[in-house]
Amino acid sequence: MENLTEQDRALLRALQQDARITNQELAERAGMSASACWRRVRALEEEGVIRRYATVLDAARAGLSFHAIAHVTLTRHDHRHVDTFIAEVGRRPEVLDCFAVTGEADYMLRVMCADLDAYNRFLEAFLFRLPGIANVRTSLVLKGVKQETAVPL
Repeated sequence: MENLTEQDRALLRALQQDARITNQELAERAGMSASACWRRVRALEEEGVIRRYATVLDAARAGLSFHAIAHVTLTRHDHRHVDTFIAEVGRRPEVLDCFAVTGEADYMLRVMCADLDAYNRFLEAFLFRLPGIANVRTSLVLKGVKQETAVPL
């Protein structure tokens, strides 16, 4: 969906703030009828603008106190190594985000686990065993300064 209307943007901002908002309240915030609002939200879902609904957790209170950024460099960009890396990383629950990046590393992973021991197990039993891994540099997250899930509209 290429062109979002201002009403679409209002709907999406409200849903990003609180996905449990009622359809009636959402319609009021966007200045539209409840039935038109329901149809528009469904269309945004069908078009893939709204991918899913989620709950944001406090990681530390959920027992996940270790947070790191892993900068991964591949030995070479053989499509088999790249495809395997992407598929395997996608299956790991510790990996919250994976980005192909420019610069010294090829990929950046945001990893969260219970503690340093769990991260070491992730590295040794999983990441270091993937074919084509040349180097992994880890940056520890000391504290969160800003974490946002909402897309700026």
